[in-house]
Amino acid sequence: MSKIAIIGATGRAGSQLLEEALRRGHVVTAIARHASALPPRSGLSTRDVDVLDAAALREALAGHDAVFSAARFSGIPVGAVIDAVKQAGVPRLLVVGGAASLFVAPGQRLLDSPTFPAAYKTEATAGAAYLEALRQQQDLDWTFLSPSALFDGNQRTGQFRLGRDDLLVGADGKSTISFPDFAIAFIDELEKPEHSRQRFTVGY
Repeated sequence: MSKIAIIGATGRAGSQLLEEALRRGHVVTAIARHASALPPRSGLSTRDVDVLDAAALREALAGHDAVFSAARFSGIPVGAVIDAVKQAGVPRLLVVGGAASLFVAPGQRLLDSPTFPAAYKTEATAGAAYLEALRQQQDLDWTFLSPSALFDGNQRTGQFRLGRDDLLVGADGKSTISFPDFAIAFIDELEKPEHSRQRFTVGY
């Protein structure tokens, strides 16, 4: 059992991480601007914190074994969460990443594909910059989990594949993963670390 904090715990990815962590008996602190709106649960505490409030975030994170960040990338300085985790003395940071920084061909990221949707480019570019910032960290045990290209759905199958830096595509030609199965893969990583200071990916 670990004591973990989840930043962005009310979002689609963060809420599934919360569910999976509680299901496995971990103690969870949900952190979001309106985290206190979550229903009371055994093993769950909440903190209403804006990620841009550095002092409040640092105080909320202190005393945890690990932090999951499911916050958006755009509009938040790259170092906001990283610095708060380090200053709070939390040894592990696990980040819900994006698919755009995965490779679809040698030397070509999904983000660089000519068909990449313009509407997602700001968030995707910020996510890629976040990954690069993590790779520069010398004193933080981090992990960045990129979903597949289509990150959607609520089915919990427990059946998926893991990869490293290349986009996973199924036999049907689709690159997908549901929120619950993503959460299973990431809580597995919390419990049995295999990707310390690495990015990995999950898909069907």
